[in-house]
Amino acid sequence: MSRFVLITDDPAFEQRTRDAVGGGIRGELVVRRDVQLPEAPEWILDQDARETCDVLVFGPGVPLAQAMRLAAVFDVQLPAISLVLAAPADPDLALSAMRSGVRDIVDPAASVEDIRVLLERAGQAAENRRRKPADDQAPGAGSGRIITVASPKGGVGKTTIATNLAVGLGRLAPMSTVIVDLDTQFGDVATALALQPEHTLAQAVSGAAAQDPLVLKAFLTVHSSSIYALCAPHTPAEGDSITGEHVTRLLTQLASAFTYVVVDTAPGLGEQTLAALEKATDAVLVCGMDVSSVRGLRKEIEVLSELGLLPENHPVAVNLADNASGITIRDIEATVRRPVDVVIPRTRAAAYATNKGEPVLIDKPRDGASRALKELITFFDPSAPDRRRTHRRAVLR
Repeated sequence: MSRFVLITDDPAFEQRTRDAVGGGIRGELVVRRDVQLPEAPEWILDQDARETCDVLVFGPGVPLAQAMRLAAVFDVQLPAISLVLAAPADPDLALSAMRSGVRDIVDPAASVEDIRVLLERAGQAAENRRRKPADDQAPGAGSGRIITVASPKGGVGKTTIATNLAVGLGRLAPMSTVIVDLDTQFGDVATALALQPEHTLAQAVSGAAAQDPLVLKAFLTVHSSSIYALCAPHTPAEGDSITGEHVTRLLTQLASAFTYVVVDTAPGLGEQTLAALEKATDAVLVCGMDVSSVRGLRKEIEVLSELGLLPENHPVAVNLADNASGITIRDIEATVRRPVDVVIPRTRAAAYATNKGEPVLIDKPRDGASRALKELITFFDPSAPDRRRTHRRAVLR
């Protein structure tokens, strides 16, 4: 049973949190009203609480500097516990908090429903972290999953899939999910997430960031969906200097610090994409409903199989699907010689969300494209059934 611990001297926030937990969340709430924080976790949580607590909330009234300091200790000693900080929205504060080990931030004036959603998300992330060592899909202790999204052709909506995948995984692992834009010349992750990054991939693979994961984190951009992004260089010339060795080292660093690393690649199988696939624990292979894209995917699968670069878990996603293309899902499966796992329909809502710079999972969560993307996310959710053993024919709805 999930257990939530709240530290605050704000009666109104305490009551909203009680209402949120009482509104259907599985678990109990413990409130501590002494907001002067101790030096070590054991002075807040006894041994039993350290084993059963899933979420610790630093509520209104807790001194910010003390919360940051203690969060850094929790992050090392009790990393399974999700730490939440009540603080006003501020990108600089959010970045400092995430560096300290805070997993999520809630507005002190948040509604009961907003608090409930955040606690559910944080509790699920804590459960996933506790479960991870026993998960037969986990790539190893202290190492996150690297999910490379690849396609032989451009124009199939690969970036849309990658960004929505990252947002969905961010709900499973808030502030422990990062998306990397490895289309180094013309990457669109920043546009798809409406970000204006101060730093890009070009700076992250050189200098001190290339040697220290903590320094590297300072080059990431925080998105409002509780994920990080490492965006493509500002110019194609900067992207030309990034080698396969840079990519290998970067992904190794990120996997040591994050639960999920989603990599959006350039079309084709260039040096950087091959390096990302070599490091990948999982992959998403994307095509559209046109003959050249489907044939390209078949060749890509063949080449990756010959090179030994095809991860065991590599769902095939058909994007921008409709019934007016002249080919069917069965035709695609016959061509690529393997089942299609997810069919993402072409919808107006998805196109509008992309142009607006907001993932459709956030903008229109009930849209047909969102439902298909949620299905794709289950392939990487350790709490979901093993989809590789229970394949169900994908259909265009």
